[in-house]
Amino acid sequence: MKISTKGRYALRMVIDITLNQNDGYISLKDISERQNISKKYLEQIVPLLNKSGILKASRGNRGGYKINGNPENYSVGDVLRATEGSLAPVACLDYYPNDCERINECITLPVWEGLYKVVTDYLDGITIQDIANQYTDFADNYCI
Repeated sequence: MKISTKGRYALRMVIDITLNQNDGYISLKDISERQNISKKYLEQIVPLLNKSGILKASRGNRGGYKINGNPENYSVGDVLRATEGSLAPVACLDYYPNDCERINECITLPVWEGLYKVVTDYLDGITIQDIANQYTDFADNYCI
C-alpha cells in the first residue's frame, strides 16, 4: 500500500488547521504558505474533506476552514479514507460482506485480512489531536 501525495497533504492540512484554528477559520493561503503546498492542490483536497464531514467551511472576508467538531473525533484513517478511498490491500476486502467468488477457497485471504486489520487498527488508533499534541510537545521542548 502506498499513500498518495493527496493523502499525505490532506493529513498535513488537517493537522495545520487543528494547530491554528484558535485564530478562527484558516485560509488555504495560510495553510499553503506554512506547509509549502500549492494552494491549487489544497483546493482539490478540500471538497473531499468537506464531503466526509472532517472540515467545515466559511465564506467571506474572514472565511476559511475549521475542523468540524473536536479533532479527537477524527483519526488518521478517517482523513486517508476521505482522500484515498478504501485502505484495503486487496479489492475483495473493499466491501463487507466479502462477495468474492473464491472466498471459500482462497488460501491467501487470511494474509490480506490480517494486513488490513493491522493497518486500519493502527491508522484509526491515532487521532488528529494526538498528532497535534505531539507537535506541541516537540515545539515546547525544542531549543537552539
